[in-house]
Amino acid sequence: MIKVSIMGVAGRMGRSIFRLLNAEEDIQIVGATEIKSHRALGNDIGVVSGEGEIGVPVTNGIEESSSEADVIVDFTTPSSTLVNARFASAHGKSMVIGTTGFTEEEKDELKELSGSFPCVFSPNMSIGVNVMFEATRMLAEVLGDEFDVEIIEAHHKHKVDAPSGTALRLGEAAAEGLNRDFNSVARFERHGAIGERKEKEIGIQSIRAGDIVGEHTVMFCGAGERIELTHRALNRDNFAKGVVRAVKWIPGKSAGMYTMKEVLGI
Repeated sequence: MIKVSIMGVAGRMGRSIFRLLNAEEDIQIVGATEIKSHRALGNDIGVVSGEGEIGVPVTNGIEESSSEADVIVDFTTPSSTLVNARFASAHGKSMVIGTTGFTEEEKDELKELSGSFPCVFSPNMSIGVNVMFEATRMLAEVLGDEFDVEIIEAHHKHKVDAPSGTALRLGEAAAEGLNRDFNSVARFERHGAIGERKEKEIGIQSIRAGDIVGEHTVMFCGAGERIELTHRALNRDNFAKGVVRAVKWIPGKSAGMYTMKEVLGI
């Protein structure tokens, strides 16, 4: 039996993760957290998630929620995730992290911390999106410099970071295939008299509107032809299904940072 705690369980993603994990016979939910003063605090996790009582309350502390857990699932904020990662590092817990919006310094700290515990870290746990990462890298490698690369991502109006972590990873995948340094060629905004497009730049544009769950398109634009890869998330269950795969995969792994590529065997 794999014992799991869920950080940020009352959010849209947290509720989906709970519902799918709780349905697995070999997984036991032993704790969950929410931010201070949240109305879910003290209530049963199952009731908060709309699934019925499981006899475990939502708490505000990582120690209380995760002391008995084997795996901590975290889709919260960069600052909260780092607090939880420090706990995992100190207590030998595994983590599955889908938090986005990290700065480079925060990513470096998370990577350093994961040197003492196993961690699956991915900006998108969807199986389809992770196949798209690899397809983007392969297409970029084959098409080469004759095709311009542009990425368009769209999410609901409540998403707080832009571009999405998924869009950034798609840009990195394209840069890997093209043997470019992504940070040097990424272009996140165009406005005014910007001049001609630079030959090797990789553009990423963001849309925030309504209740869009998540859409990503990678465009490879050549002379007289265009190839587009598009992934549309119609609900959050496809992300949560990837979390289930990661939670079942991570126990017993050596310390270090893994991605869904390893989980899925891509």
